[in-house]
Amino acid sequence: MYKTIAEKFDHLGVDNAPGQESQQKEVALDLRGEKLEGPAMDFSHGDVDAHTPTPGSFEVFAEGVKEGGAQAYTPYKGRPAILEMVASRISSFAGVSIDPKSELILTAGTQGALFLAMGSNIMPGDKVAFVEPDYFANRKMVEFFNGEMVPIHMAYEEAKGCSGIDLEELEKAFQDGAKLFIFSNPNNPVGCIYSPEETRRIAAMAKRYGATLIVDELYSRQVYPGLPYTHLCAQEDAPDNIITIMGPSKTESLSGYRLGAAFGNAAIIERMEKLQAIMALRCSGYNQAVLKTWFNEPEGWLADRVVQHQQIRDDILKVIETVPGVTARPTEGGSYLFVTIPELEVSLHDFIRIVRELAGVIVTPGTEFGTQYLHSFRINFSQDHDKAVDAMKRLFAVMERYRK
Repeated sequence: MYKTIAEKFDHLGVDNAPGQESQQKEVALDLRGEKLEGPAMDFSHGDVDAHTPTPGSFEVFAEGVKEGGAQAYTPYKGRPAILEMVASRISSFAGVSIDPKSELILTAGTQGALFLAMGSNIMPGDKVAFVEPDYFANRKMVEFFNGEMVPIHMAYEEAKGCSGIDLEELEKAFQDGAKLFIFSNPNNPVGCIYSPEETRRIAAMAKRYGATLIVDELYSRQVYPGLPYTHLCAQEDAPDNIITIMGPSKTESLSGYRLGAAFGNAAIIERMEKLQAIMALRCSGYNQAVLKTWFNEPEGWLADRVVQHQQIRDDILKVIETVPGVTARPTEGGSYLFVTIPELEVSLHDFIRIVRELAGVIVTPGTEFGTQYLHSFRINFSQDHDKAVDAMKRLFAVMERYRK
């Protein structure tokens, strides 16, 4: 438990969040060699300019603006007509039946959904299980709500055809009193997908121990060919108290609209609505109209988007393969790579700053996803193809100057 409010917020940290690099304090760096020329590349988040947004998204947004107050001031959970449409489309996609009146809420991005879901389920001192590595905000939100963190190890580097989550460790956490488990599928930062067997066992364990599940499925539409994806909410043994989070984001190049959707247990959704009412009131009213394009893209549009990202992923992996001591598990879903590098003569955080200074490349340090990841960084490769590949080459050229 924190002793002061300042200490509590110091733990949140925003220095390495997307777009925050300009807020980092200036530090003296051991800069070796000349700067490498090339277009700046910010791998901390996807580039919505590199890939065109869902066709018609701006047009429906503009229509919402013209409509005025009816679209601007919707009910806290969202406009009923939009809720009905989203519930129908997600129900078909995930293989569940969603009641738009009680089991669905629109939120200010999936980040907003995560905050509402955790705030609606965590009491001070509650044991909360979460995966390491996983989305960096999960751990920070558990801390913020004064939950007791119970990390679950995921041996992603050795695993084949699965995530590598330690299910025995997860069951031990449930046995020891963890009443909430949070994870992303596909995983952020690794990009691995939970196997059908892992998903089934997680659902069954949660039901057996009466635990609540928060499942972040933001990238469940961007799964690479030949890989099975299993929605936990559709499992026969799934518990009633599940919240699943989805939304149009980097896959659709709609991140800037800050759109999210959470569905599941009606009692939890009701609590989330009450929390949203005092936090953001609603998912941005005009932006809700953009959801009309979600799951409604032209035929072949999404498949082409996945192929484009797969090509970027594969060419970056080819660069990685040429660098001794550098590894990354091929992304199975989403647009992230979690890259492991050899030991350097400088710290990871100094290296991150050096790369930004000498190569014009921004990446996210692995320590954002667990303090033990001192030799890793994450990139989002939803970028311009050629610029992304060139940027990785520059990054590794700089790295060679600091290799032990």
